[in-house]
Amino acid sequence: MSQESGARVAAVVTAIDHVGIAVPDLDEAIEFYQETYGLVVAAVEVNEEQGVREAMLRVPGDDGTGTAIQLLAPLTPDSTIGRFLAKKGPGLQQLAYRVADIEETSEALRAKGLKVVFDEPKHGTQNSRTQFVHPKSTGGVLVEFVQPAD
Repeated sequence: MSQESGARVAAVVTAIDHVGIAVPDLDEAIEFYQETYGLVVAAVEVNEEQGVREAMLRVPGDDGTGTAIQLLAPLTPDSTIGRFLAKKGPGLQQLAYRVADIEETSEALRAKGLKVVFDEPKHGTQNSRTQFVHPKSTGGVLVEFVQPAD
């Protein structure tokens, strides 16, 4: 893991926001997670910019502050999730941490020498703002940082 000794991320993680799971068929996956685990759909949307149709699922009664399961299905085979599925098959794709300030977090990560994926944070689920850190900087795990919408 790349990081300068003694450097510290200025914006602290406030929660584990969600775990992202790549799936070939979103509707089929939603049904499985509902029927098997009793999870409830909090949101379903299309993110054209990131090439996915996605769903956020939560445990019953979660007000949105708990950890969600994000199901990600590709819009096209050449999207990030499409390529992930072709290479690795369905499964765990990323771990997302919640932060208060995505800009501050992005700068702090860059200052630590981590490879941040986007020059500027991107639009995420439910109008959040997101930034990713390349797995080569994080011991093989694609890490997402999420600033929820106000």
